[in-house]
Amino acid sequence: MRISLLKLNVRKILFFLTLFVSTVPLSIGSNLLPFIETELGEEYAVPSFLDDVLSESLDMAGAVKSRSATSFSLNGGFRFSSDSKEGRRFPGVRQGLGVGIQRYAHPSSIGTPLLVYAFQGAPIWNISRNLALDYEWNFGLSTGWKPCYGTTPSSDLIVGSRMNAYINLGIGMEWHLSRRVSLTGRLILTHFSDGNTSFPNPGVNQLGLRVGVRYDLSHSPASSPLLTPFQGERDSVKHRLPISYDIAGYGAWRRRVYRGGDEPILLKGNYGVAGLSFAPMWDVAPTFRAGLAADFQWDGSSNLRRYQAEDFSLENPCFSRPPFLSQISGGLAARAELVMPIFSVNVGIGWNIFAPEENRRSYQMANLKIAVIRGLFLNIGYMLRDFKTQSNLMLGLGYTFRTTQ
Repeated sequence: MRISLLKLNVRKILFFLTLFVSTVPLSIGSNLLPFIETELGEEYAVPSFLDDVLSESLDMAGAVKSRSATSFSLNGGFRFSSDSKEGRRFPGVRQGLGVGIQRYAHPSSIGTPLLVYAFQGAPIWNISRNLALDYEWNFGLSTGWKPCYGTTPSSDLIVGSRMNAYINLGIGMEWHLSRRVSLTGRLILTHFSDGNTSFPNPGVNQLGLRVGVRYDLSHSPASSPLLTPFQGERDSVKHRLPISYDIAGYGAWRRRVYRGGDEPILLKGNYGVAGLSFAPMWDVAPTFRAGLAADFQWDGSSNLRRYQAEDFSLENPCFSRPPFLSQISGGLAARAELVMPIFSVNVGIGWNIFAPEENRRSYQMANLKIAVIRGLFLNIGYMLRDFKTQSNLMLGLGYTFRTTQ
């Protein structure tokens, strides 16, 4: 029964991917050059990191060691024609949708995840007319995991949900064999996690090699680009000031380990998180922005120590509700953004200036911005504390205000 359902899901995914590849160029215009690509990879899975709480609560004696993972993926996407504005500003950039499958050495203990994701890549350095140093990222969802619901994991690769986020970054070479066919080879880093929305979920990290073949489907395939997107045309709009302003809001939910007592305690249930950010950004180049952001966040699981109930215990940790304002943090962060068509990647490092005691420290964030209409974007991101402690997802909307003289 499971095998038949898996085959059905794969067929559905392949159908919609084929539909996407065949209809996007028709719906947007002849300025898009569609392609398909297939990739095969071999990866090494690193054992999940266990902090003090996980080390105490999980019995790893019977966990199977799962190290090797084989991946197969099929991508469908497009590049912009050199005759289009986007093609002149971002030569060589490609993007699209993909599906894939991960097969581990011991699938009975960890599962066989299916992947659905968006991707984007581009040449970094054209070594010759037919050979380029190249990067690509994937971001999406994976489903089909076997999560750990108790205290005895069946694998040393631990996830807490059947569905997890999929993040992949690769850098390598692209070799143009002809105007239609290219070979690719990349070193890749992969991460699977549900963003601290379940427990236990330290996530799965992998390092490997992926090779692939890409085939151009356009009626008049373009030759390999002689420029990278970092050498494209600058914006031709006159009198534009080089400063723009981003405002974004987000919400999510998270788990919390309470460390206000003698021992760390995993609190029951999920806690709400919401945030707002305002960032003046300097347009350094067509593909790069940098600036300083003011970040504000309300975390329903913060500042609990001062509101412990009188009958608080390790078995029954309970609190009275803290005032709303006492759970707000405010900080300043340096921001940098890789700007590309449709997708942009924004990262930041900051420090909370005012916050509940446990949040008076550094924070780091990474966000994928997906353009919806001019100025408006979807925001999908994640936040860490002190470069190591999981914090929360960031799911929301934002808007970029551009100024002219």
